[in-house]
Amino acid sequence: MSQQPTLLVLAAGIGSRYGGLKQIDPIGPSGEVVLDYSVYDAMQAGFGKVVFIIRKDIEKDFKETLGPHFKGRIPVEYVFQELDKLPEGYDVPEGRTKPWGTSHAMLMAADAIEEPFCVINADDFYGREAFDLMHQKLVELGSGSGHYTMVAFNLAKTLSENGGVSRGVCRVEDGYLAEVLECHGIERQADGTVPATHEGEAKMLQGNEPVSMNFWGFTPDVFGHANDQMVAFLDALEDKQKGECLVPVLVDDLIKAGKAKCEVMSSDDKWYGVTYPDDKASVQAGIRGLVEAGLYPENLWAD
Repeated sequence: MSQQPTLLVLAAGIGSRYGGLKQIDPIGPSGEVVLDYSVYDAMQAGFGKVVFIIRKDIEKDFKETLGPHFKGRIPVEYVFQELDKLPEGYDVPEGRTKPWGTSHAMLMAADAIEEPFCVINADDFYGREAFDLMHQKLVELGSGSGHYTMVAFNLAKTLSENGGVSRGVCRVEDGYLAEVLECHGIERQADGTVPATHEGEAKMLQGNEPVSMNFWGFTPDVFGHANDQMVAFLDALEDKQKGECLVPVLVDDLIKAGKAKCEVMSSDDKWYGVTYPDDKASVQAGIRGLVEAGLYPENLWAD
């Protein structure tokens, strides 16, 4: 493979529960945002380019805040997720303002990526191990097709103390993803139980399940599948205001249709994220601890 893998960052979310643009909210000791650490870790692992998926209305703030951090360090491209960027023949339902979801966002990068790539969320802190594992696997996959990968995290290490969260709960067989269930409202209770809902039905989790935090590795053939998924999603759309087309659902559908397989790697690192405003303090403390342990410099981008 002549090119190093690319990092694709999903940064177009609205952050309705957080109450603002958490993509550019300072977290680190020198004003770093969460995705500063992701890009830094990706660079250390050997990724060759970063593609950011953003929205037009946040372009100015996003580029002014983060652009200088990466300039001269790694090639960067920006692509835009907008509501009206739909397959030919489809229109935005009246009154729709919510983005179409992670799979639709990923699809926006189809013209910007020709090499194996890793998809991550902008507001999740994954840790160095995940990027090292992913880079190595994507180099192995090369230009193949239909063989994808993911890094899973232990559910207990991804919960918020401030409210319920949504996670893709994974069933793994012989090292490959067999099924991923989109579960919502996951929150550890005082008695230690971890209830959730899946497709509107109550489900009790153990708390140690491997979960997807949207840390996926793909080859470019996935874009064709994502386009097909988006068409099928729009044809069957019931919730015209809030329905979303999601990457875990795409992978799950491809596996069940026999069109792809997805190797599962696991990270023992603790995940950090800012779903709710009150999560910020714990993320700041966690990153401060990593800096004090010498895993990151006090200032990521100091010359």
